Amino acid sequence: MNKVAKVNFRFWVMKICATTLGETGGDLLSMTLKIGYAMSSTILFGLFLVSFIAQVASKKFNPSLYWIVILTTSTVGTTISDFMDRTLKLGYAHGSLILVSCLFAVLTIWYLSEKSLSVNNIQTTKEQCFYWTAILFSNTLGTALGDFLADSSGLGFLGGAVLIGSLIGLVVLAFYFTKINRVSLFWIAFVLTRPFGATFGDFLTKPIAKGGLNFGTVGSSFILALILIVLIIYTSIKYKQTQAMQDNTKFNAILKKDALEQETSC
Repeated sequence: MNKVAKVNFRFWVMKICATTLGETGGDLLSMTLKIGYAMSSTILFGLFLVSFIAQVASKKFNPSLYWIVILTTSTVGTTISDFMDRTLKLGYAHGSLILVSCLFAVLTIWYLSEKSLSVNNIQTTKEQCFYWTAILFSNTLGTALGDFLADSSGLGFLGGAVLIGSLIGLVVLAFYFTKINRVSLFWIAFVLTRPFGATFGDFLTKPIAKGGLNFGTVGSSFILALILIVLIIYTSIKYKQTQAMQDNTKFNAILKKDALEQETSC
């Protein structure tokens, strides 16, 4: 049984909300609560492992659990990126280069192993391991890239969000008007939505003097969490309705088959 969410417009809205919440949530733990980048990364990576194991152990797709894993990869990605930049002093540019290399390596090994990078039908444990490892690296990369655009490129928080948003727009146009491989476009979009969430999260939390809206990490996290929860509830309801319709269709098909067999035997 497929264990991942269907990729549609609602998926991308929820992805951006989750990654933006991951940015504000990671900053809340490491900066606002002053736990530090190393300890925050350790705690959040532990939460990711717990949610990942629960996701793999689940016998069927669970929308709430799926988006919890997405959220934990985004949150731990934020603190790991900051740890690489501010504690290890690697800088966002070097950190991004390392993370791009790691992501490329994961996708290459995945393709060589499974002969596909499709995200529409993830079932086996191996496929799930590749899938979530790639997502973890892409979300960590997105934080580094987003912070690089916001802090080091001179674009600022809003400028960085506009640039990334424009690139996402180009991917959308490529999806509808070109024949570029859909799997490649998915992973490009997945990587780009993380820095968009990172820069948008900074735009929400940072002081007005620094180009932000000064909502703070607590206020921004609360708003984003509320939006994401509402969308998860809606998605769960729609998924249950779809499953019920599919089960009913299968049941009717079995009844028709049994009736036809009885008529034939008579």
